[in-house]
Amino acid sequence: MQAFRLKIKKRNYIICCMLLIIGGGSFLCLSFNVPAKNSYSTAESDTGYAGSKTCMNCHKDIYTEHIKTAHYLSSSLASAQSVKGNFKPGENTFVYNKFMKVVMEKTDSSFFQTAYVSNTAYQSEPFDIVIGSARKGQTYLYWNGDKLFELPVSYYTKLNSWCNSPNLNPAFVNFGRPISARCMECHATYAQTQEQPDSSAVFEKNSIILGIDCERCHGAAEQHVVYHMQHPHDTIAKYIINPKLLSRARQLDACALCHSGVRKEIQPAFSFTVGDTLNKYSLPAYNPDSTSWLDVHGNQYGLLTSSKCFKMSSMTCSSCHDVHKEEINEPKLFSSRCMDCHTDAAHNFCTLTALPQSELVNNCIDCHMPLLPSKKIFLEMSDKNKSTPDLVRTHRIAIYSEQTKMFIERLQKNK
Repeated sequence: MQAFRLKIKKRNYIICCMLLIIGGGSFLCLSFNVPAKNSYSTAESDTGYAGSKTCMNCHKDIYTEHIKTAHYLSSSLASAQSVKGNFKPGENTFVYNKFMKVVMEKTDSSFFQTAYVSNTAYQSEPFDIVIGSARKGQTYLYWNGDKLFELPVSYYTKLNSWCNSPNLNPAFVNFGRPISARCMECHATYAQTQEQPDSSAVFEKNSIILGIDCERCHGAAEQHVVYHMQHPHDTIAKYIINPKLLSRARQLDACALCHSGVRKEIQPAFSFTVGDTLNKYSLPAYNPDSTSWLDVHGNQYGLLTSSKCFKMSSMTCSSCHDVHKEEINEPKLFSSRCMDCHTDAAHNFCTLTALPQSELVNNCIDCHMPLLPSKKIFLEMSDKNKSTPDLVRTHRIAIYSEQTKMFIERLQKNK
């Protein structure tokens, strides 16, 4: 009997040890499979976002207009509708030199950029995400695991042509440029990310809300939606940000997040919420007192705030822009907003005499905010003779003598 009891104890001991080993192993496996959290982790799994389509239930007119805007179309999944480049044979190739080229190819459901060296394919990657509305152009991203990389060839709308992706060396094909969390912060509404030591970013794919949609400016709307579905007769908005009610500085911060050029990060990407102070999250990487080297690409805020119009008024970005509507290439519309301040009665109206006022009031923009070549973005085409700097409308409101002269000559010629 004693020997039997010892045998049972020994068996139970072995079983307990095995359970401990299995349990411990399971714990270690789970531990290794849970993403490590560090100071750069941007969010928990419960984000509070409802998705902009839920806004349509109560704000149909605004939503219907907003989805046409360049903001909303700033990023999207690659599809036959979103990718604008030409895939026809003979028009689907970007040539680097006589040995190297990239061919844009498509299947029934996917699009690819395939690099060839001496007519031998050596790397092919899919179009996964489209960056840009195609108002001016598009750049494309592909997934490699949970990291995003830029495809080597972009699209330039004005020439309806493929071009070398901005800031990539035009001498050789490069599939290796990683996309940082900061890049996506200006082209998407939200993403859970973790910055890596090499400045690349790991993305939680299912968390990304592409495009700059309603919740980017009004905040995560889940609580707002739930409350107003339960209280349909309450017309006072709850649990939502109304940028119109913010101070001038906070309204400007909302736009400056992505329209003030390169910024030095203090907090991780996607930390900033509209209504907060931007300088707590990132600082401008330029001297705000010097406009001589501010580029027209990406720093509209810096250029605008250096303008006399801005300094002598209480204007904000929304004084001229209605972010809910598609307003593109409408100089008469934007000029009408200039007339809110510039009138004969205020003695600050245009003094040009070469043309009648009736013509001048229709276009202040091409004289005082002309298209200027970017110093940072140069578009390399296969035909080098067509390569060109990106032309961007400056937001420094000023007198541009050369552009004004060209504007007058153009109008007189068209009479």
